[in-house]
Amino acid sequence: MTDGLGLGDAYCSTLDRIKGQGGEKARLGMAALMWISHSERPLKPDELCHALAVEIGLPSLNSDNVPSIGTLLSCCQGLAVVDKKASTVRLIHFTLLEYLRAHTEFFGTTHSTIAETCLSYLNSQQVKALSTSPSLDLQGTPFLEYSSLYWGVHAKWELSDCAKLLALKLFDDCDNHISTKLLLRAQRRHRWAVDTNKLCRFSGLHCASVFGVVDLVVDLVGAEGGCDINQEDCTGGTSLAWAAWSGHEEVVKMLLGRDDINPDKPDRHGQTPLWCAAKNGHEGVVKMLLGRGDVNPDEPDNRGRTPLYCAAWNGREGVVKMLLGRDDVNPNKQGRYGPTPLCGAAIGGHERVVNILLGQGDVNPDKPDGAGRTPLWWAAWGGHEGVVKMLLERDDVNPDKPNSNGKTPFRCAALHGHEGVVKMLLARDDVHSDGGGPGPLLASLYAYSVRLEVLPYMP
Repeated sequence: MTDGLGLGDAYCSTLDRIKGQGGEKARLGMAALMWISHSERPLKPDELCHALAVEIGLPSLNSDNVPSIGTLLSCCQGLAVVDKKASTVRLIHFTLLEYLRAHTEFFGTTHSTIAETCLSYLNSQQVKALSTSPSLDLQGTPFLEYSSLYWGVHAKWELSDCAKLLALKLFDDCDNHISTKLLLRAQRRHRWAVDTNKLCRFSGLHCASVFGVVDLVVDLVGAEGGCDINQEDCTGGTSLAWAAWSGHEEVVKMLLGRDDINPDKPDRHGQTPLWCAAKNGHEGVVKMLLGRGDVNPDEPDNRGRTPLYCAAWNGREGVVKMLLGRDDVNPNKQGRYGPTPLCGAAIGGHERVVNILLGQGDVNPDKPDGAGRTPLWWAAWGGHEGVVKMLLERDDVNPDKPNSNGKTPFRCAALHGHEGVVKMLLARDDVHSDGGGPGPLLASLYAYSVRLEVLPYMP
């Protein structure tokens, strides 16, 4: 695109001018462009300035090396600007991003350099001395968050020998390092249940598995007296569970190749590696785990949610098909509170998953949960018209079936103002008024009034 617009030559000329500045100006200008064009998220000005001040491999940070943002922008010769609205540094035009990513020769081993920089920052005396207190003030270490959350992403792209050594050094005290706290805090898996002030047992193996850096995992488990491959971390999970959660197929394959691996070990919430992979839709990992004879494909977590339920609830079509292809998976299995996989798909409004489940001859399309809420009830509650339509086309679905509180799908849709669903239900001869409640006309008028905020709440 840049060449088509005639911008390629202009960008090349400007880059030549940046390099022609010589010395520190040339280094800062090219390094800034490398970071802006290859970082995993836009960097704030102070993050970029502190990143460029890091001297790879040195044990201490030198604050005198931190350039001002004005100096950096000047060294970039107009190719970078501060986006004042977003408070981040960006390139002057999106075509420049395409150009820089297409011409890798400008920066060399970009991702390994970024990984080395992040790891050098995390291994510095200043960062190691930081407390893991919840009231930690990160103002003096603006590059800490990016380094903690993304060093492994860059290392997975490209792992140099230097980055590997720096990572292994970080792992020496991984469970006490502030970067571990920030990493776990950012993870969606059990972040609400993790006591990040007590990070005992979160090892380097767990960390490498979170990022999916297979070479580091191999080194950690393959060395003499290596890591316990089934060791639990502070969430009760194993390295395999973390790799499965994140969909890192190479790490999962390597770990499953070990004779001492427990591929079905649940964490403290009862969630197995298969459960984790199914929830997030990682089909390759699910396939590998289902190929094991020692993995239960229908094992629920502590809340009774099976891998199939989680896959259906999250709209993971491929995983749903794989699990339904198993004879040892019950498509009607209910959790502690009674929702079936079909209920889960209806709650999320995942039409294609609902269609897949309804295509199974042994799926009960009208099976309620523990509170009497059927898949149709849930679809009406969420206003998912496509799902409602599919369920209403079934002869084995009662469109007027109330929940345990006596609310029918019609009343539920009306109270939430879902006009489309209300109209579909009103068109049925077998949908009647709720006992003791408003009739169909009043209910539909109420649904309209909810949006106008005219009438008070009607219980």
